[in-house]
Amino acid sequence: MIHKAAAYAAKAHEGALRKGSRMPYIVHPKEVAAIVAAMGGDPEEIAAAYLHDVIEDAGITYEQLLDEFGQTVADLVLAESEDKTKTWIERKQATIDRLRSAAREEKLITFADKLSNLRSTSEDYLAMGDMIWQKFRQKEKAMHAWYYRSVFESFSDFREFPFYKEYEMLLKMVFGENT
Repeated sequence: MIHKAAAYAAKAHEGALRKGSRMPYIVHPKEVAAIVAAMGGDPEEIAAAYLHDVIEDAGITYEQLLDEFGQTVADLVLAESEDKTKTWIERKQATIDRLRSAAREEKLITFADKLSNLRSTSEDYLAMGDMIWQKFRQKEKAMHAWYYRSVFESFSDFREFPFYKEYEMLLKMVFGENT
């Protein structure tokens, strides 16, 4: 299942690049899946980590995922998918609200996704400084700080993992000491 999900995600994201870079998009789902695997995720969670952006960004439907990977994987991917018809603030608030009562497996995939995003953001922040925010739709650093800090509050289940400390360190590096 994991190999099938990796191939499926690679095909779905074929030709896509990470925002504001020349990095192939598939690097991100691979990193998310690697984090989930390192944190003890099961095969369905790892598969969902590979696929976590295919509904939101690649035009794959829930029904297609259901047919290919079953309900557990499809449900995990759907939970991770934002509704792009909503504003940035509405989407981010919906994620924060969902995480408050989400199951551990949903939180695991979201945690890995946000850690991967923070890694990329921190690298760009070191190179570009505050100009980095211009590559995003939401151009206010304070709003990104609000979001990353708010979701972090839901990740206490993962305190025993070094990745948790890494997330906390990246928050401080990019957004300052108010973590």
